[in-house]
Amino acid sequence: MSTARQGMTSDPVWELPEPLSVLEVRHDDGSVTYVRRHGHPGGPRLLLCHGNGLAMDFYYPFWSLLEKDYELVVYDLRNHGWNPVGARTEHNFPNLIRDQEQVVQAVRTRYGNKPMVGVFHSLSALIALLSPTLGTGRTGELAGWFLLDPPLYRPGPEDPDFDEVAEKAAGMAQRRAHRFQDRREFAELVSYMPLLLRAVPGASELMSRTLLRESPDGVGYELRCPRDYEAQIIAYVRTFAFLVDFGDLPCPTKVIGSDPTLPYAYLPTFDLSHIGTIEYDFIPEATHFLQLEKPADCAGALKEFLEDRGLP
Repeated sequence: MSTARQGMTSDPVWELPEPLSVLEVRHDDGSVTYVRRHGHPGGPRLLLCHGNGLAMDFYYPFWSLLEKDYELVVYDLRNHGWNPVGARTEHNFPNLIRDQEQVVQAVRTRYGNKPMVGVFHSLSALIALLSPTLGTGRTGELAGWFLLDPPLYRPGPEDPDFDEVAEKAAGMAQRRAHRFQDRREFAELVSYMPLLLRAVPGASELMSRTLLRESPDGVGYELRCPRDYEAQIIAYVRTFAFLVDFGDLPCPTKVIGSDPTLPYAYLPTFDLSHIGTIEYDFIPEATHFLQLEKPADCAGALKEFLEDRGLP
């Protein structure tokens, strides 16, 4: 159930609920992922994760609409959100893939081995598609994938060069401000950025609470995911975005894209509508940040997919 109260301005303040429980998943290199359980424990289980540089709590306007009916298991990618920041050298796709597989295994061990559907946005969607085990019937099996605007691209003759776009996006990430005097400064800054122009009211304040942490020196706040880490993943994307084989998916999959008539807000994505092996649709008037812009539409599309496929 969505909970939002009015702040000092006309925008609501999104109140994040306390998790029902927190699961600490330790990975092979010593890094930690904090997995949180929300929603209805007896309901169908969904595993949710986010995009590059963001945090799963930032998506609360979306997953709050699922709390009543579903068991929600949410987590952040390494060096994001609730998780501590580790070595930059370990912030790479192979580790992100292994992390996701180990999270799924740990959730099954802790909360029981019932069917689970992955609900992944952007980077976490690409990670699932690159995994050699998720959905293959092994320990890490997921019963289905609901993927929101994964950064996949197959350029046509008149499309922009993906390498050039990725380099530009990575450069922008490296140059952005990363320390702020207070959360209000950050919220005011992002409220004028294209990222949030279409977002639900209160998104900038929610972003300031979920993407910033107190600086280690006690002076101000800094990004939970360091800008160099975000840029590094953007640079890696151009290598991995071409490796996905949509003709050989291991489980029922639905891809929901952003509106192809709008300028892309992150990286260009591939129009999958002509591929007969996958269900594809898009959310009208929504950019790459569709869960923050059209949360009810995204939740409705997810529920329809689950019901049509008899999942989970």
